[in-house]
Amino acid sequence: MSLAVQGLIEIVQPGIGATVQDNGRAGHRHEGIPLSGWLDAPLAEAANALVGNAGGQAVLELRGMGTELRVQTGPVRVAMAGAISAKWLRQDGAPVTLAAWQSASLQTGDRLALGVAETGCAYLAVQGGLQLPAPLGSRSSYWRAGLAGLQGRPFQPGDLLPCSTSNAADGREWRTPEPWSLPAGPIRVMPGPQHDHFLPEAITAFEAEEWQATAEQDRMGLRLSGAVLAHASAAAADIVSDAVTPGAIQVPANGRPIVLLADSQTVGGYPKIATVISADLPRLAHLRPGARLRFQLVTGAEARQALQAQRQAWMQWLASRESFLPPGFIDEQALYSCNLVSGMLRAEL
Repeated sequence: MSLAVQGLIEIVQPGIGATVQDNGRAGHRHEGIPLSGWLDAPLAEAANALVGNAGGQAVLELRGMGTELRVQTGPVRVAMAGAISAKWLRQDGAPVTLAAWQSASLQTGDRLALGVAETGCAYLAVQGGLQLPAPLGSRSSYWRAGLAGLQGRPFQPGDLLPCSTSNAADGREWRTPEPWSLPAGPIRVMPGPQHDHFLPEAITAFEAEEWQATAEQDRMGLRLSGAVLAHASAAAADIVSDAVTPGAIQVPANGRPIVLLADSQTVGGYPKIATVISADLPRLAHLRPGARLRFQLVTGAEARQALQAQRQAWMQWLASRESFLPPGFIDEQALYSCNLVSGMLRAEL
């Protein structure tokens, strides 16, 4: 299969919450530039794998609804990962439903009306990745600083996403028998650097109580409702601003925790009661308003073990990927390999 960077995807309707993301803008936090990047890295890389990308390519992160795309120059191979589907409006046939966890090659003029990301986050990958500019080494959108996206702003109708065109001569696509999924259970955390700024009963409540994700959330962070976590003193509710990172759980004076996400600021002045371990960071992307969760304190060794187990599980999932021919294609290789005539018939008049 050959690729050429000459494909174009048009944004017909931007919808809500669609951004371009890759593995982030590492190495610039000392300049006040957030990491950004995928909220759920394994899920984004699953989408990349389904279109044959090696990994790290820019994809569309989908967190809302109403996004519609049109292939202006194709063919373009795409795949979705997550609890999402789309209506494929083909130029040469009736509309069909395109499910997640399989690739499809869209032709010039085809449209893709993306459905709702049912768990709050899904991804659409394009073979070869979205070829937008990469300021500071990343194509991830961070609109607060005017970085990436298109001209550093949200999508608008008519915007064009450069990508690669594909030429799959045999028509084969990729799929997996089962979707990639993360384990359930409590969100695992390690004690934060200001763990001692809280009363012992607040530490107990943090782990024992059930929390609820509120509507106060975006890619920068999300606020939780539940028990009020009491600081050791009024003075302990504020600190000299120090470094924060995605997964840090800040607790301001009102006692309501804020979990920082990929677009989080680089420093903060609220004490941090805990930090979500790397293996469970992707789960934060799916905490829609009203979702309930619990926290569980773990050790550094347990955090490393969890990340290693996740990586092994992801590689096992990747090994299950298989090629297939979509309806309408003839498997010529299989046809030619079959012995269609097992004997000879002599007919005489």
